[in-house]
Amino acid sequence: MISYTAFNIKMPAISKRANNAWLKAVAATYGKKIGDLAYIFCDDEKILEVNRQYLQHDYYTDIITFDYTEDNIISGDLFISLDTVRSNSEQIGAAYEVELQRVIVHGVLHLCGINDKGPGERAIMEAAENKALELWNQYKK
Repeated sequence: MISYTAFNIKMPAISKRANNAWLKAVAATYGKKIGDLAYIFCDDEKILEVNRQYLQHDYYTDIITFDYTEDNIISGDLFISLDTVRSNSEQIGAAYEVELQRVIVHGVLHLCGINDKGPGERAIMEAAENKALELWNQYKK
């Protein structure tokens, strides 16, 4: 099951049905199935609080993914700062909606086993995001 909630911020205008189908399709390309995913859309202050409390990081970020995956069933809590998504989209000149979809799938890709912190891993993650966004075009309405 995939759930979407908003904390201290307005829920983004996304199609939950299309997102759910898309995320299931993305997971399937990695031989995974969706278990319980909880998307928590929040503001910068909340994501900073989560980052400090659970990761001992003192900075803003667009997404924090807590991984509860077992075997091939991916599960997790995904905190997304809509403030940071918006500022990132402006900085890179991307549409907010596209950047939001990129961040939404970024967390699922982490749960599928793709990392982005080590040498060469960022390029692998970006390629996986781009492939997933191409697939998104089949699901968006």
